[in-house]
Amino acid sequence: MTAPERPLPRGVVARYAIGSLGTGGFATLPGLVLVYYLTDTLGVAALLAGAVVTLAKVWDVLIDPWIGDRSDRALVRSGTRRTLMVVGGIALPVGFAVTFAVPAGLAPAASAVWVMVAFLATATAFSLFQVPYIALPAELTHGYDARTRLLTWRVVVLTVAILLFGAGGPEIRSAFDDEHVGYLVMAIVSGLLIGGGMLVAATVAPRGVRPEADAAKPDAPASGGLRAAYRAGIDALRRSGPFRLLLAAFVLQGLATGMMLAGAQFVATWVLRDESAVTFLFVALIAPAVVCAPLWGRFARRVGKRRGFAWASAVFAVAAASLVGLWWAPGPWAYASVALAGAAYAGMQSLPMAMLPDVISHDTRTDGGDRAGSFSGVWTAGETAGMALGATLLTAVLALSGYLESTGAETVQQSPLAVAGIVAGFSAIPAILVVASLWFIARYPLTKADVDRDAVAAPVAGVA
Repeated sequence: MTAPERPLPRGVVARYAIGSLGTGGFATLPGLVLVYYLTDTLGVAALLAGAVVTLAKVWDVLIDPWIGDRSDRALVRSGTRRTLMVVGGIALPVGFAVTFAVPAGLAPAASAVWVMVAFLATATAFSLFQVPYIALPAELTHGYDARTRLLTWRVVVLTVAILLFGAGGPEIRSAFDDEHVGYLVMAIVSGLLIGGGMLVAATVAPRGVRPEADAAKPDAPASGGLRAAYRAGIDALRRSGPFRLLLAAFVLQGLATGMMLAGAQFVATWVLRDESAVTFLFVALIAPAVVCAPLWGRFARRVGKRRGFAWASAVFAVAAASLVGLWWAPGPWAYASVALAGAAYAGMQSLPMAMLPDVISHDTRTDGGDRAGSFSGVWTAGETAGMALGATLLTAVLALSGYLESTGAETVQQSPLAVAGIVAGFSAIPAILVVASLWFIARYPLTKADVDRDAVAAPVAGVA
């Protein structure tokens, strides 16, 4: 019999969801403008621009498992994951502003180094928040449907954040004649909003939690190094088949959405021939997502999270594939396809995120440990890698198709092959990646009955 559980207070759901102002803003704005900033304002070659973003993200991937391990140890030692979240929320606005503060006239190579170092520091601050943030749902509630509700509203805020930062960020940049000033003001305003959302979400982290399984283990020391952290992450991947399947699907979809996100500005400029069209692309993507996130939650309660996730992915793949038509007939019709992708994207975000705490609680029951931070560290590393490599994959396609970079003062004309590369990176390749993810989703085994068994007698942490 499943243990009765008190419903999550609305205030807890709201404060947790507000954290997605941070995750949505940081995932969206750098992915949207950073490569374009490097290539078309700082004059950095496309492949080097992709390498800059990738190197910073590789560092992020390397430290995420370590941060997850530190988060688990902090939970055992102090009873909360809150401290790391607060540090990340304070540090990120500073790093974000510095990333876009490259002085005008600096050589392209030096500009690339500046952006790489600053963005690396910013990504580190983001991981300090994001890794424990992802671990929280497994501790806030043990209910199968309650987790869907918690993560559904998180994705509602996430999609609003994508609209806010994806549409508003470029508008702030465009409000200034000097591109360098525009980018800097955009970064300061956005960084403050992102950091504020993170700090609000940090208040929901439970206090006074002492996982008995971990506290009783002799191998739970007060400190551990990188080797111990990676070992914990590898152990999580090794022993949890559901985690491997869910992560593989999510990473493939991160590649797809990363490509489309990085390609949006290029599509607006070189396919639709209107730089401001990037704003309309984001409105078309996010408006349906805000409405459809709760609908995917209801659909998942009826058919199960796995089937709901598969349906959302299939719809997204169809929508992305239809955008191949931009090569032959660029025009406003593309907004309808993007809107369909946005409706599906809401389910592709909320449902796997609601499945992750199910995987964590199942592992806790079957293995006897409590390693939510290790799971969230590996998950965040995979998500980061997927999004970063998506942008890198786009820059490789651009380079192979002959894309010409420029500085803000230069005017260039792209070849038909380069435009074809932009379209393929925005449509066909992402569609193929999402179709590939369906193989992993189909094999995900956990059901509501499994999660209900895991919830029996599982205590829920108190929240502030």
